[in-house]
Amino acid sequence: MIALIQRVKQAKVDVDGETIGAIDKGLLVLLGVEREDDTAKMEKLATKVMSYRVFSDENGKMNLNLQQAGGSLLVVSQFTLAADTGRGLRPSFSGAGTPEQARVLYEEFIAFCQSKGVTTQTGEFAADMQVSLVNDGPVTFNLTV
Repeated sequence: MIALIQRVKQAKVDVDGETIGAIDKGLLVLLGVEREDDTAKMEKLATKVMSYRVFSDENGKMNLNLQQAGGSLLVVSQFTLAADTGRGLRPSFSGAGTPEQARVLYEEFIAFCQSKGVTTQTGEFAADMQVSLVNDGPVTFNLTV
């Protein structure tokens, strides 16, 4: 399971010209599901995302996690993160999870984060989305489990 996280000052997701999810300070999470992924991996990755210390403390050091910094999550499904780009000029998605598997794990990821008290906004699974953000830093990390 893959989470590309970006520390943001603000981020939003639009579908058909309408904003369906938006946050101010927090993390934009682009979430990719691979064939081998399951609920245990989802919980491990969600915990890592929420616990990852990417926000600055009073000394300007990245020592604070999402909740310590008072941030929110915007979680967007992103199957292209599971692409194999090692050969040729066209990505292969043979390692990506099935749409059914990905939808379940995406929804479980969101529910798990919410159950931990994290304000969580979302995109729309499998929709054509326009994602806008103001990356803070820029700070971007690729987390995998």
